Amino acid sequence: MDSGYVLLIIGMGLVTFLPRAIPLTVLQGVKFPPFLQEVLKNVPYAILGALIFPGIFFIDGENVLLGIIGALGAFALAFSGANVIVVVIGSIILLSAVSALI
Repeated sequence: MDSGYVLLIIGMGLVTFLPRAIPLTVLQGVKFPPFLQEVLKNVPYAILGALIFPGIFFIDGENVLLGIIGALGAFALAFSGANVIVVVIGSIILLSAVSALI
């Protein structure tokens, strides 16, 4: 592999890691106001919605129904208060089951 690719991969890793690690270490032990804590609790679900919702519109042809079913499953799990990982894995399992039945 070319050394340029290795440097590119290392750079992308740092760009991905640092924005997550810096707030985790710098803000450790900081107590946020209750309003900000409530807002930050909803960030994972907002990001999940931003990732899933546009994908439904870009599914082509016969798979649109699968996109809608997956989104409804994800939204149902999210509104029930499930963890983000549970929402994602639950949607994958639901779509796998529906795909197997079709």
